[in-house]
Amino acid sequence: MTGGVAPKDTLLELRHAIDGVDSALVALLVQRLALVERVVAVKRREGLPAAIPTRVEDVVAKVRAEAQRQGFPAATAEKLWRKLIADMIAFEENQLK
Repeated sequence: MTGGVAPKDTLLELRHAIDGVDSALVALLVQRLALVERVVAVKRREGLPAAIPTRVEDVVAKVRAEAQRQGFPAATAEKLWRKLIADMIAFEENQLK
């Protein structure tokens, strides 16, 4: 992760850059949701539940490791992903009804 203040940085420019990153993150979340929708179809076909705790822990472990590798606080990444996963499990449960 890079930080620091460049001599010519302005708050407006930095906020604009953050808005761009936020937009990219939302686009990635849309892609993730599309994959979750495909997972729902497989789980329905195979009679699997929405929540599979071992998979949750595997995803969280991978995200923590990747966050740490890239210089992002692993604990923050874990909190974000646990919330994301919980919401996606709720989405799956609703779709599997």
